[in-house]
Order: sequence, then C-alpha cells, then structure tokens
Amino acid sequence: MTAHTPHTPPFRDPQLPFAKRIDDLLSRLTLDEKIGYLHQFGPPVERLGVAAFRTGQEALHGVAWMGPATVFPQAVGLGATWNTDLVRRVGEAVSRETRAMRARDDRVGLNVWSPTVNLLRHPLWGRGEEGYSEDPKLTSAIATAYTRGLRGDHPTYWRTAPVLKHWLAHNNETGRDITSSSVRPRVLHEYDLRAFRETVEAGATAGVMPAYNLVNGRPNHLSPYLGEHLRTWTDEDLLVCSDAGAPSNLVDSEHYFDTHEEATAASLLAGVDSFTDHGTDSSKITARVRGALDRGLLTEPDIDTAVRRQLSVRFRLGEFDPEYDPHALTLDFDTPAHRALAQEAAEQAVVLLKNSAGLLPLAPDTRLAVVGLLGDECKLDWYSGTLIHRSTPLEGLYERFGPERVEFAEGVDRIRLKTSAGTFLHVPEADADDEVRGAEGALDPALLAGRTDLPPLTTDPNGTELALVDWGEGVLTLRAPDGRYLSVAEDGGVRASADQPGGWIVQETFRLEPHENGHLLRHIGTGRHVSVAADGVRVADADPEIFEVVLVERGEDAVTRAAAQADAVLVVAGNDPHINGRETEDRTTLALPAHQERLLRAARAANPNTVLALVSAYPYAVDPTSLPAMLWTSHGGQAAGTALARVLAGDVSPGGRLPQTWYADDADLPDLLDYDVIGGRQTYLYFEGTPLFPFGHGLSYAAFAYAGLSTRTTDDALHVSFTVTNTGDVTADEVAQLYTRAVDPTVPRPRRELLAHSRVRLAPGERRELTFEVPLSAFAFWDVSRDGWRREPGPYEVLAGASSEDVRLRTTVIVDGEPAAPRPVLQQGLPAADFDEQSGIAIVDRTRTAGDAVTAAQGGAGELVYRNCDFSDGVTEVSLTVVGEGTVEVSLDGGPARTVLTSEASGSGPYDYTTLTAAIAAEGIRDVRLELRGPLRLAHVGFSG
Repeated sequence: MTAHTPHTPPFRDPQLPFAKRIDDLLSRLTLDEKIGYLHQFGPPVERLGVAAFRTGQEALHGVAWMGPATVFPQAVGLGATWNTDLVRRVGEAVSRETRAMRARDDRVGLNVWSPTVNLLRHPLWGRGEEGYSEDPKLTSAIATAYTRGLRGDHPTYWRTAPVLKHWLAHNNETGRDITSSSVRPRVLHEYDLRAFRETVEAGATAGVMPAYNLVNGRPNHLSPYLGEHLRTWTDEDLLVCSDAGAPSNLVDSEHYFDTHEEATAASLLAGVDSFTDHGTDSSKITARVRGALDRGLLTEPDIDTAVRRQLSVRFRLGEFDPEYDPHALTLDFDTPAHRALAQEAAEQAVVLLKNSAGLLPLAPDTRLAVVGLLGDECKLDWYSGTLIHRSTPLEGLYERFGPERVEFAEGVDRIRLKTSAGTFLHVPEADADDEVRGAEGALDPALLAGRTDLPPLTTDPNGTELALVDWGEGVLTLRAPDGRYLSVAEDGGVRASADQPGGWIVQETFRLEPHENGHLLRHIGTGRHVSVAADGVRVADADPEIFEVVLVERGEDAVTRAAAQADAVLVVAGNDPHINGRETEDRTTLALPAHQERLLRAARAANPNTVLALVSAYPYAVDPTSLPAMLWTSHGGQAAGTALARVLAGDVSPGGRLPQTWYADDADLPDLLDYDVIGGRQTYLYFEGTPLFPFGHGLSYAAFAYAGLSTRTTDDALHVSFTVTNTGDVTADEVAQLYTRAVDPTVPRPRRELLAHSRVRLAPGERRELTFEVPLSAFAFWDVSRDGWRREPGPYEVLAGASSEDVRLRTTVIVDGEPAAPRPVLQQGLPAADFDEQSGIAIVDRTRTAGDAVTAAQGGAGELVYRNCDFSDGVTEVSLTVVGEGTVEVSLDGGPARTVLTSEASGSGPYDYTTLTAAIAAEGIRDVRLELRGPLRLAHVGFSG
C-alpha cells in the first residue's frame, strides 16, 4: 500500500479502493459542504481541490442541448432496429462525443440522464418517442446495450455514468405531476419493474431518475421500491437524481406534505440523492435540508449516505484520477465513423409495413413525385442535439435518383391573411441569417428566448403569401417564403424568426377561430390573439384583428399535379415532434391529421403507385388497403433522408421491426390512465383484437424460411435452436423472434411473450442456425397468493417466427415448477392489493412511506376477487383494516352477500386505520369477492374462528 505524505490525502490515492477513498473524502467535508452536494449543481470545495459537479446531461440519442452534435434516430427508432450491437455502438459514440464536448465546454456533464426505459404501454403517450418498446424484454435488451456503450468497457473507469429514466410506471403527460398510476403487484413485477431490473442487473447503470407521477397513491420520489427492489439488484452504489422541479411538487402541486422540509427529508430517506430544483440556484434546497436537520427529520448520517452515492459516481468517472482515466483525452466528435453509424442506425430503423404489389424497391429509372409535409424536413425533438449534418427525404432522393427525376410538392395550403382594413399581413425583408435554435447550447433550453432582432410583421396592400399547415386539432403553423416560421418573442411581436417550431412552450403555433365574418388568430403559446398595431403585428389581450383567410392554393392541388406526372408517388407524412404529442402533452387520437389525410387521398387518386412513408415518433391508424406499399421510421436524425432513400432504392433491404403494437382504431385503446395491462388486455402481451400491424412486424425485400426447431431443457435453462435461410435474391436482415405461451395457466398469462430475438444478415441462399439459452425463470409469474415469483409446471408453447403473429415454427415443452396452492388466509389474511381480479378499483398508499391499500375509483363502487382462498375447517369472523367512510360487502363464489361492513367517517386522516369485524361462515376452498362503495380505503382482510 502506498505510504501517504501530508500532501497526498487518501482520497487522492489511486491505489486505494474507491470505498476507502470515498470514506476519506467524506470525512473531510463539512456538513455545509455535504449539504451543498445534494443539489444538482454541487459547488466546488476549493480548500480540498475538489471541482464543482453537475448531475444530469441529456443524451437520449446524441448529446442534447449543448450545441452541435451527432444526432442519431430517436429512441423509439433505435428500438425498432432490434439490434443490440448497433445500439451499443451508438451509446459508445454518444459517450465519446460527451467526453469530447466536455473537454471544450465544462457545462457538458458526464452523468448522462438516459436511456428512457419506460415501456410504450399506450401509443398516445406524448413521450413515446423516448422509449424503446412496449415489451419489457426488448426494452431491457436495448437499454442494456445503450448503457454499456455509454459506460465503456474499462473495468474501473466509466466513460459516462448513465441514469435510467423515469422510475416508475410513467406513461401519461396529462396531469403527470398529480396523477397516480394504479399498478397491481403482477403488473409491477412482470411489467414495469422488469425493464429496469434487467438493465440494472447488467451492471452498466449508475442510477435512476424517479418520474413526476405517483404510483399507487405515493409520489415516485418517495418510492419504497428504491430500497426494496432497485438497490438490491446490484452491489454498486446507485445515484438517484430527482426530475426537474419534482421535489417542490411534493408540496406545491401534489400537496403530499405541508412543508418543503418534510418533503425533502422524506425524499432523501426514501433514496433520492440529488435534487434537481430551481435551476442553478441551490439555496432553496440547501435551506430545506438545513431546516429538516433542525427539526430532527434528518441526521448527518442520512446526508452522508446520499453524498457517498454521488461521490461513488464521480470516482468511477475518473474525476480524481485524471492521469489514470483512459477516457480523459477522448476527442472523437463528428468523426466519419460517427456519421456512418448515424446512417447505419437510420437505415436499420426503417420498417417496411406493406409491399403487396412489389412496388418497392423503386426501379432506377423511376420518375418520382415526393409529396407531403415531411418530404423536405429533418425534424428534431426536445432531446436532440443541434444538427451538424442534415438529410431530408427529398435531399436523399435527389442524391440517389437525380434531381431531374424527382418532383416535389410539399402540400401546404398557401394563404394570405387579409385584415379588416383591407390590407394583408406582410413579412418585412430582413437579414434573418441562418441562426438555429439552441446552436450555442444551454443548461436549460426551456429558458431560450425568441428573437427580437428582426422586425415584426406589418401590413401592406399586397401582403405575403404564407404556408399554412394544420398539424391536427386546429393547431397551425405559418411559414414565410424564406422558410422562417411565424413566432412570438417576449415582447409580443409576431415575426418570421424561427427555423422550426420548438421550445418548452412552442411559440410557433396558432389557431384560426371563427368570429363574425372572419377569423381571429390565436397564438397558442401565450393564449393571446394577434392584433395589428401602429408598431407592427403583435399578440395582445385587447383589440384582436379579424382576418379573412384568402386561399391562394390548396395543398392537394399541388400534390395532384406532381403525382399525375410521375411513375410513382412517395407521400411523406407524420408528426412534428414539438406539436400535438411531446413531453407535457399527450396525443388525443391515432388518426393521421386531416390535412395529411387530404394529401394522401389526392396522391392516391392521381396515381395508384403511391407509397406512404410515415416519419413519426408514434404509431398512426392509417388504412393501408388501397396502398401498395407503406413504411414507417422514427425521426431518424441527421442521416434520415439518405437512409430512407437507400431503402426505397433497394440499396438496403429494410430490416426494422415494430417495437410496439399498431392499433387499428382509437376504440382499441384503453384509457390513458389505465395501467393494468393484464386486466385491460393491453399491448401485444394481452390484446385480443386484430391490430393494424402486430408487435415485431416488418417486411423485407428478401424472403426467409425457418426450419429445424429443437429444444432441450437443463436444470436452469431452456435451449432452443432453429435455422433461418434467405430464400430471396438480395442480402437482407431478418429479425428472428422467439416467444412462449403458457398452454393451460391457472391465472391470466400473455398470449405471446418475447423470450429472445436475433437480428441476422444473410446473403441469398445463406442458412444460419440460431441458438438461444432461455433461463427457466423467464416462464415464471408473480403469484400474489405467495407474494413472490412462481414457475407454474406444465406445457408451454415455444414459437419462432418473424413477428408476434407471424409464427413459422412451434413446439410444446414441459416445464417443471411449483404447483398452485390455495391462499392460506387463516395465517396471512388477504392483503387488499393482492387481488386476482378487479373492476373499478384504484390502489392507494397505505402510509406515506410503505404499503398499499385499495379504494373504489373516484369514491364510487368497485369489486375485488381473490381466488382459491383456503378456509380449512371453517371460520366464523371476518375483519377489515379500513379508514374512511363506506361499505364493504363480502360474498363467496359469486353468491349473495354474506355480510356487509360499514365504516363511518371519523374525521381522522387517510392513514388512521381502524378494524371492523363481522360474523361470517366459510370453509374449504372458496373465492372471496368484495364490493367496495364510497371513499373508504381497505388495507387488509383477515379471517378467524
């Protein structure tokens, strides 16, 4: 061991284990210094030579918010590749660019807040673009690959330290900081926790970020699962970073505590280590911590625990060993390899949904019409970096086929806006330059202001022709001839100033509202109407202008002209990632916006050889019946256009697969806040309808034959093998998928459940044997009767194929396990949340710190069923642990009520439980059914006698 001089404290000694070095540094910090570390922006400790440290750097599909960087496909697009090796390489490139950017800008952090492992349970969730899949197995596989790339492969030092988002059961933006996800134990363990668990267990995760929402009535920032589950999955210290503003929400919006001192203390004790609140101003959080200490709500050892976890990450990042850190000199930024990787990822993310007439790939001499609102767009989302390189579908097709063979019609409605005075809105000439939003980088891009250096709009006798797009639900953008969008800055002026719609509150969207004989133009971001003043056009609270919309050209007319002259038409449709579906805003429908439906109908009417390419962050319900070909890709980053063009031309055979179910109609969807995937029959796991396109679906320019399925069972695994042969005439990728189904389960089990997959590239005629080792634990489910995992013995189908519905091979295996046993209700009673079935029930918090109870949703009526309860030789009494006013009706086997227990309002709090008892006679194995009425909470049911 190295001998320490007075000038070399142990925390600076690279020969010592990290744990000893952390102990030493922690012992040298004063209480105030440690408290300072609890905020996202930890200050330097100059007397020890310790630098400032910031948790959090967005890096979902490239380094975000900090200026130019390589932009890869959106996370949902990376999920669509089903390619873990590719995603690992993307993570590696992102982490290298993070290091390189930090070398020249110390605002760039190494504690990266990505990936997002929330499951894509509901296709209307506004942040669906951030997740990988609706399936926990695929999500964890892709997330594990990305975190491994972010971490790097050095055994000691991490290139970046990834934090998983957002713990837990978070799939709604509507009321996201006040709504509670009711998650039954089976869904919790089999679905929501599973994606996090398998990623954490893989060993490349530095921590998690709790979500804004509540789960079972308790805010995620107080989640007992952080200690009960998360921190049991690894021996590493995990850093838990709050989401922005969430600590204050505990008091301000959720009203879970009366004071911020109580809330901050409770979060820290639950396992939150770093508080992201009030931007760079740490004074409020540190004052709350000191207040909690003064009130005895926290102790210094509680603070030490949190600080230790943060220091653990800093040591792993090599901060204290710059001479040993192998990543310290990483300068890989916008390299040819990164550009090639961005294109490869974009190509692999393209999913061919339909190709019934063999229209694709396009012949080399095709005269092509490219039409649609996204035909010449390369859209970014909230978590994108700034583009260094840019490729739109139109640019990619110009490059591939030649501009002389490609005609473009965007399909915007071209209008002029006439004022009540008879003049028209006019965009003044100005040197708008090429300024791009966010090019300089910002720690908080929500604070970026709009431009005021350009003149506001005016009016004149002729006016300016504007390009109008209706993105759905009446949300419009208006664009000037120079390509700049009308936008509103802080001074209220309306200017043609934005390169794209964007920002935390989008300032480039409007609504036309019928009014008298014209329309008012409402600016959505401010809620104000547009008025015409002496100093220009602006938004104001009074004197709104009444406009007449003068239509110069309908978008479908331009589309019809272009389509009629072409051999084939490519309609490029989809969404703008900042409008009608994004963080803070859920979608309301699966339908394609009416403006884009008009363009699609016009193209099909003019030319039957119409291909629809959906470029979107989400699924759409588009009838493919009259379309010969249809593709989908997420917003594919900087190489999106080139990638799509190469797929359309046949340079690359499409190999992407859908990472979530595409439903045919809004009627197929559950309520957005229904998190019971089992009871609600959600996702491909349980959905019993006919999807538009199933999970795992994707076609190819080749064909593949599956053969030779064989299985072999050992003590702890099922070994599966089969062959896949490319029977086509082009080299192509196939994604072979392995599923299982319990043949005769005693509880509802998935219709299909993904066990494993493999993306393979095969030359024409090439055959490959694929082998999979599936742990037998994959066949287990969470048995609520024993509060643990159980593998049910019996037959299981093993299914191999090209999607969850395109099954090519199947066999049945017999799996050993533990047989079902009746619930021992005499010994354990019935924890109320451990039901088998429910209707109209919400799970709520039994106490502020732990435990679950149940209540009738919205204080109405609800039903609970507990199967196979063993009353042995008989019971004579039932007892309920309840609080609040209401009734509980107890029946057996669906028969009449045996007893009704009534709880009176007591004026006590929601956690002041009492016990009600009543006589009941029951024996043998029976199903217990409870009817709850009123707002009472039920925590436990006991039986005796």
